[in-house]
Amino acid sequence: MKILHTADWHLGKIVNGIHMTEDQSYVLDQLLDIIEQERPDVIVIAGDLYDRSIPPKEAVELLNRVLTTIATKFQIPMVAISGNHDSPDRLEFGRELFKAQKFYLETKLRAPLQPITIDDPYGPVHFHLIPYIEPADAREFFEDDSIQSHQTAMEAIVRHIKEHHNMEERHVFVGHAFLAGGMESESEERLSMVGGSPYIDTKMFQDFHYVALGHLHQPQRVSSDTIRYSGSILKYSFSEANHKKSITMIDLTETGEAQLTFIPLTPRRDMKVIAGYFEELMQLDPTEDYLHIQLLDEGQLVDPIGKLRKVFPNILRLERKVQTSNKGLKDLEQLREKQKMSHAELFEAFYQEMKGDTIPEERKAYMEKIVQQLLEKEREN
Repeated sequence: MKILHTADWHLGKIVNGIHMTEDQSYVLDQLLDIIEQERPDVIVIAGDLYDRSIPPKEAVELLNRVLTTIATKFQIPMVAISGNHDSPDRLEFGRELFKAQKFYLETKLRAPLQPITIDDPYGPVHFHLIPYIEPADAREFFEDDSIQSHQTAMEAIVRHIKEHHNMEERHVFVGHAFLAGGMESESEERLSMVGGSPYIDTKMFQDFHYVALGHLHQPQRVSSDTIRYSGSILKYSFSEANHKKSITMIDLTETGEAQLTFIPLTPRRDMKVIAGYFEELMQLDPTEDYLHIQLLDEGQLVDPIGKLRKVFPNILRLERKVQTSNKGLKDLEQLREKQKMSHAELFEAFYQEMKGDTIPEERKAYMEKIVQQLLEKEREN
């Protein structure tokens, strides 16, 4: 069976004030060309179709165009899940109708947690569609109060799958989660850490023949070639400037061996970081790529951004790159540490900074409860 794995479209994304819909349409047309050339048996979309819970009209129209083309022109089955950026309730509108066009979409944990089974000449392949969930969703679904983290939630899901299915057959796990060991970038929204770490151990996925993941934007394997993030379709931050965006193609053999190939995606406008002196930069060939320019000049410059934009109209960020002081290094280290904190840990650090004392346990518990309620409300919206 030939499987196409993609994820993290983030339709409706705005980067540094620039609406990315035109760029997304350009690269999704490439995806349609790849589908026409490769003719996969199944298309997997592993979450974050949209960038926010209420996407703009243009993003909805683009998704509708792409999915309709796949369903009507190519008539290829699609399996998809919601990610942490998607609104489960809004995304699943028409879910039952979509099935008639072989578009299988899962946005919540639903009893009896059955996979989508698609046959090839060698027998069935079971696709387990597990959307992004909070630990509380799994706790309620399994009626198990011991589920307090993303790790224990996924353990319960995988255990249920193994108990109810013959793992000697071919199984593909489709998920949207943060696996321990995966490499992050700045454009990913940090998953909730209320009640525990968002990281999930890869060991529990060893019995699946392929694990198709979404959430991390860099195409990558995690501990195994068959446990893989396809990555986002475009670069969505300058931290991704060196990423090579692609589509993952999987040839699943009769015995369940996954043979992988990667088909590159070429953006209409690339996202690059360029460092240099002002006069040298002005001599470069013009480009419409999205740029972060680091100026090495130490003296005063008159309107550098205005002059540079005559050559590079899509400068999104301009900075003067100077020698970093020890204080700057310390501030940068503190910023990186805070980026790793959960919402509750950030408030705890803020409280200590303001009060000069650690937050009392009862106030800490109350704050965690409020954060959890806000996260659940955001997901509902």
